[in-house]
Amino acid sequence: MPETTENGLNAPIFSVSEISGHLKRVVEDSFAFVRVRGEISGFKRAASGHMYFRLKDDDAVLDGVCWRSSAGRLGLEPEDGLEVIATGRLTTYPGRSNYQIIVEAMEVAGEGALLKLLEERRRKLAEEGLFDADEKQPIPMLPDVIGVVTSPTGAVIRDILHRLNDRFPRRVLVWPVLVQGDGAPEQIVDAILGFNRLKPGGDIPRPDVLIVARGGGSLEDLWAFNEENVVRAAFESAIPLISAVGHETDTTLIDFASDLRAPTPTAAAEMAVPVRAELLAQIEDDGARLLRAMTRLVAEGKTQLQGLGRGLPDLNALMQTGRQRLDDWGERLGSGLQTGVHRRHRRLAEVSGQLVSPRPMIGYARDRLAGRAESLGRAAGRLTEARQRHLEQTARLLDGLSYERVLDRGFALVSDVQGRTVSRAGALSPGDSVSVRFRDGDVSALVTGDEPMKSKKKAKSPKKSDERQGSLL
Repeated sequence: MPETTENGLNAPIFSVSEISGHLKRVVEDSFAFVRVRGEISGFKRAASGHMYFRLKDDDAVLDGVCWRSSAGRLGLEPEDGLEVIATGRLTTYPGRSNYQIIVEAMEVAGEGALLKLLEERRRKLAEEGLFDADEKQPIPMLPDVIGVVTSPTGAVIRDILHRLNDRFPRRVLVWPVLVQGDGAPEQIVDAILGFNRLKPGGDIPRPDVLIVARGGGSLEDLWAFNEENVVRAAFESAIPLISAVGHETDTTLIDFASDLRAPTPTAAAEMAVPVRAELLAQIEDDGARLLRAMTRLVAEGKTQLQGLGRGLPDLNALMQTGRQRLDDWGERLGSGLQTGVHRRHRRLAEVSGQLVSPRPMIGYARDRLAGRAESLGRAAGRLTEARQRHLEQTARLLDGLSYERVLDRGFALVSDVQGRTVSRAGALSPGDSVSVRFRDGDVSALVTGDEPMKSKKKAKSPKKSDERQGSLL
């Protein structure tokens, strides 16, 4: 309970939070649903997606908030200077001691405001180049498949189908969409993008031309076709697009961005296909004109050929001189061949008489070859005898220097167990096995004694050992 004052007054004392909370409940209970008309100013969109703005008229200003969950359902893009009717509830914001409206829905206030918004949006998109004539695609003369984006229940689709059947029956794919109200712009965009995503040659054929159509209505009824996302989807469509929205006097932004504008849905069907009967008549007329032109061309060519032929000389007269020259050259060719052969025979006889027989030259060369072969044989014999004598001398010298001749003089060759020659007594120790080579063979020996033999010292008397093995020390 609020505290009473010290002087005994009955007026309670409230905290700031208590006053703010009480005002918040009173305002929200009293204004739980209101519709407010005003001009938007100070609009900004936070990074969280929430929108903050003010609604003003000539005498007052009301703060407004639109939470992100509601912003996506507004159906329009708020901007400064736009007069709107905002639907929502009033509440307070204790942090700044002010009141504000929480907007749940928003609509443009009056046709004048719509026209102003439409003109500003048209100017903006035109500056981006979405309405340039250079960006328009040609409409195919005779499409195989036609895609129609419209309401499936209205009279528009029946008028289009009826007109197509009358002029030139074609396959038609209908993408049903809402053409006004909430969600209509998104469905129209999805339909245009969906047709463009179809692959050529797929299970569902890709249209060669699109028709976006709707019947007549007020500016508010046709507003879905003025939305920026719809205009951009029509501009970016890779499939040529015909817009047929409203009556002939109605104009929407999609008409500027489309490749071709039709005044009515029926006119769109007429622009999409030609009249089959007229095409057949045109083909027959063109065929007849082509046949007549070919006949005239052949007749003129024949007349010209005949005129040129009369200006040519007589072919037989031209050929007579050539035949006579050919006969003359044929006769001269036969006699010329005989004369040439005789001339070559005489020249051959003259040259053959000047030739010398090669037999004397061959005999002389043979004698020279035999003499040189004999000299070569004698030289080879002398060289072989000299090499033989040198070899014998070298063999005698090698034999004289061989260690075996030393063995003949009573010496012996001592080797260790690895087969290495032992030239010093200091290299042996008692118990080592050695091999001793004499002139007539080898014997094995065992080194005995306590110390190795020292070079240049008198050898001690050897101990008596096994006579079969012998001793070196």
